[in-house]
Amino acid sequence: MAERSTRRRFFSRLAGLGVLTSGCEVGLAGQPALPQRPNIVLILADDLGCGDLGCYGCPDARTPVLDGLAAQGVRLTNFYSNGPECTPTRTALMTGRYQQRVGGLECAIGVGNVGRYDEAVRLQTTHDLGLPVEETSVARMLKNAGCATAICGKWHLGYEPKFLPPRHGFDYFFGTLGGAVDYFHHTEPDGQLMLYLNDKPIRREGYLTDLITEEAVAFINRQQNGPFFLYVTYTAPHAPYQGPNDRKDKPLSNKDWDAKGSRETYTAMIERMDQGVGAILKALDKKRCSENTVVIFTSDNGATKPGSNAPFSGGKGGLFEGGIRVPCIVRWPDVLPRGVVSDHVAITMDLSASIVRIAGATSVRALDGMDILREIELGRPPRKRTLFWRARRGERTWRAVRDGMLKYLSRQDGESVVEYLFDLEGDPGEKSNLPASRTDDVKRLKGVLAEWEKEVRPAR
Repeated sequence: MAERSTRRRFFSRLAGLGVLTSGCEVGLAGQPALPQRPNIVLILADDLGCGDLGCYGCPDARTPVLDGLAAQGVRLTNFYSNGPECTPTRTALMTGRYQQRVGGLECAIGVGNVGRYDEAVRLQTTHDLGLPVEETSVARMLKNAGCATAICGKWHLGYEPKFLPPRHGFDYFFGTLGGAVDYFHHTEPDGQLMLYLNDKPIRREGYLTDLITEEAVAFINRQQNGPFFLYVTYTAPHAPYQGPNDRKDKPLSNKDWDAKGSRETYTAMIERMDQGVGAILKALDKKRCSENTVVIFTSDNGATKPGSNAPFSGGKGGLFEGGIRVPCIVRWPDVLPRGVVSDHVAITMDLSASIVRIAGATSVRALDGMDILREIELGRPPRKRTLFWRARRGERTWRAVRDGMLKYLSRQDGESVVEYLFDLEGDPGEKSNLPASRTDDVKRLKGVLAEWEKEVRPAR
């Protein structure tokens, strides 16, 4: 047993370096095959707050699967989303770069393919509101490296045919195009059907969370040879707030859509998603892939009103910690430590850098993210980092920079600007605003932020 464990660790380490080839389960004479290039399952929740999982201190949502995943791997406590809304974070995740470089995707694309700030409106008028194929996606990089690729769930990176997942390197797509759909009728508030199979709309009965799970499990079951990349993008617990037992005969009206959800319904949505993750993990076990599969779970931004961003302030749409500090759990047996809580400061696009390296893929562009999983694997101490955010909608622009433990934040509404400075080391809840007493820090961080804005000017 000791020799087998040593061999497994050795080959897993080689897989982490991108040395081995491919595979999942089959060996000679009924024996398990030696571990090869790992599979990657990336699971993204929608609007899940940092305080909405049991392993992050949530007292009411029952999430035994994700809690167990954290116990088997690494739970990050200083993990940020690239943006406070859906589309921006997904753009960064797919490109491995700040979303500002793309143009027009600093705000969630509105229902019916609507641009919500000047740059996005301009692109909408020319039918260019979405992630261009030229922005080489992680899926394309992994496909070029020999991975089978699939997305099961929400896309939200463009409604136009030229922006759909099959154009970005995904072999298979089942899910929704837009940001929010009826969980049972799969329509947006305007009544448009949003459920797609590859590049065609389809109708299928069922609770959307369950359908996403079923498709993810089916994709795993179809794999025979070679590594795979499975991107599971649940819409839960994003509005409309519908638990698995809340089906109505007709699609939700606009009035119903805007209704505030109860905490009870919200936790029911989370719990069903947790069960779905459990089904995916069981499929990996049954396929004998678990030991050679990296499983990553995170959220695209902080929670809305029914959710919990505890212990942080703010929520979705803003750049206070509650809008961008999110859960992140990673399991990679025999490569990453087990049951570790990590304080590494990290951001969504760091996962992109790690995924590209793990798959042995090559990026044609320099990535903005850091290979965070390599840092954890090698046991390196947390680094001081400088991270940036900008979020736009209408006449409002949020800007933020975290430099070490200091965070400068501004909110501009037209000509009005409000500034904040927080020391996160002693004030993670951002209760004490310090700009008046630390003017030099404000000046310095504003300058750093301004230079970053110049550097990430969009390509279109």
